[in-house]
Amino acid sequence: MKKRQVVLKSGRSSSTSSSVIRNVRYGECQKNHAANIGGYAVDGCREFMASGEEGTTGALACAACGCHRNFHRREVETEVVCEYTPPNS
Repeated sequence: MKKRQVVLKSGRSSSTSSSVIRNVRYGECQKNHAANIGGYAVDGCREFMASGEEGTTGALACAACGCHRNFHRREVETEVVCEYTPPNS
């Protein structure tokens, strides 16, 4: 599942601005299913797939393994889209 977040930042002077796009992706499941017996075992779910539409409670549950989205590794990719400084007049 990928989410996209756009953040607008302004520099020290009011004439400099840039926009940053952050793509959030949830990778493999890291839930330890054998924690109650003192072991370590993961289920092998490779990527989070939401079981419901965005904005519902099903969007937080993985359709493949049934775990909550917080058990999946979060990857954030940040890229600067545009920087603009107007010429001084």
